Amino acid sequence: MRSKSIMQTAKNNQPRSVAIIGGGISGLATAFFISRRFPGVHVAIFEKAPRLGGTMQSEYRDDFLFEAGPNGFLSNRVETLDLVKESGAESLLLRSSDAARIRYVFTDRLWRLPDTPPAFIRTGLLSPRDKLRVLGEVFVPPKKDNEDESLRAFGYRRLGRRFTDIFLDAMSAGIYASTPDRLSVNAAFPAVVKLEKDHGGLFRGMMKKKKKQAGPGGVLMSFRGGVGAFANHLAEHLAKTLSVECHVGAPVTQLARTASGYRLTVKGAETEFEADSVILATPAFVSAELMAPMDREIADKLHAISYSPIAVVGFGYQRLAHPLDGFGLLTTTQAKQRILGVLWDSAIFPGRANAPHKSVRVLIGGQRNPEFALGDESALVDIAREGIRNTMDVDDEPSTVFVKRWERGIPNYPVGHLANAREIHARIGKYPGLYLNSNAYFGIGINDCVINSLACARKWGEDFYE
Repeated sequence: MRSKSIMQTAKNNQPRSVAIIGGGISGLATAFFISRRFPGVHVAIFEKAPRLGGTMQSEYRDDFLFEAGPNGFLSNRVETLDLVKESGAESLLLRSSDAARIRYVFTDRLWRLPDTPPAFIRTGLLSPRDKLRVLGEVFVPPKKDNEDESLRAFGYRRLGRRFTDIFLDAMSAGIYASTPDRLSVNAAFPAVVKLEKDHGGLFRGMMKKKKKQAGPGGVLMSFRGGVGAFANHLAEHLAKTLSVECHVGAPVTQLARTASGYRLTVKGAETEFEADSVILATPAFVSAELMAPMDREIADKLHAISYSPIAVVGFGYQRLAHPLDGFGLLTTTQAKQRILGVLWDSAIFPGRANAPHKSVRVLIGGQRNPEFALGDESALVDIAREGIRNTMDVDDEPSTVFVKRWERGIPNYPVGHLANAREIHARIGKYPGLYLNSNAYFGIGINDCVINSLACARKWGEDFYE
């Protein structure tokens, strides 16, 4: 098999090239940041799927737009907004509706989540004793050691059992498709840990941050045409404006070191590809397979990162009596429902359904009920309709159905995850020009991926140019 070099000569007359394996948001953003900062570098992306964007997929079905994965990002971090603007996609930005600020949780029935102090005092979700326990958080001494702990242990310690089993349990399902006992608070919610460490408690920390904060907090943002529209735009911008070489339907099956860098074997390609640096922007289990021939210990640590299976079932309704007056609902473990929650898509973003049509998406599986996530389409539709019936008292027949299964959808961050992730990155440092960057390590959201991609691009630049 012949080898094809993707190297070019940079300004300092040294060959500099980077091959990015994985074309999700982490791979795309890293390619953007490197190409913009170092225009003399040749960047090539290799993606096994027929399109770039990873889980950022948006699909029209009849008159409805459904997201297969994430539906947006919070505007409280400038990095993602800067990426959108600098790539010329600002006109695609779409702000969520005011109704999206209203959220619900299902326990024994549907409750509106309190979003103000008076609403917290009035809510029937907690007993007066439970509310006093939460308010007593200001008197709970801070944790003195730096040992990792589960979100459940953290919640029980600082806020009480009832609050944890309702609020933190639902939040775990909505963000990580997990449960508080299976999540490390240090890995999944580092900002919360920092509040306790820096200020001695959550309420103290939030009050101090509120005094320093200028302007409102973050707002949920998406794009006209869905998050997939932005992924498509970014991929096109990379190829046409920044001259990034994009290979789709090109799974890398082998990665090997050479005297000058690395060699990539791509399934179905007539040639191998050589580059002097490689960024693995792939899920941990894919990175593990590529690293195994080179370093079995790193591969084993990568394999230790588990993923939660999840299914997304979307329903479009021509007519629906339910007002869908909010973001949606999340269930708790103790509610014993077969769904994690329901997102009221047409109420969150305009354009997801044309009035009077309405649409929702049901989340199934996760760490709570992994066995349900990978059923056949008819079984998933039945579970989703049952969940809507039980939580929303809606039994209307949808006119349009959308189903997407993710066998390994969301990385799970259990206790010990951060130590494992840091060890992986420390060990990868002994291979010059080799980097890891995906949502498997330090944050799963779009904002996390963009922030980590910017950090990866900066580290690459420091190693090769500065």
